[in-house]
Amino acid sequence: MYAVIKTGGKQYRVAEGQKLRVEKLVGNAGDKVTFSEVLLVGGDSPKIGKPLVSGASVAAEITGQDRGKKIVVFKFRRRKNYRRKNGHRQPYTELKITGITA
Repeated sequence: MYAVIKTGGKQYRVAEGQKLRVEKLVGNAGDKVTFSEVLLVGGDSPKIGKPLVSGASVAAEITGQDRGKKIVVFKFRRRKNYRRKNGHRQPYTELKITGITA
């Protein structure tokens, strides 16, 4: 069985036991989170939401909080001696899906 959930402005296809990296969620490692915004539950008899599947939820456990690789933002204007160098590391949360209820 799999489900499509919405979190952090993105949609993810998840299955039980899957590890997943999503936009930062509040919580520490070992905390349980529940996603109630389930758009689709697939399997033998799929359920498609309009826009959400009523009564469906996905349970997950936070396995870690971290930051992604650094990206360099470099702004430059030719012939004007204008250079700005900046870096960014996006925070994310690692999850392990523990259950899907339809």
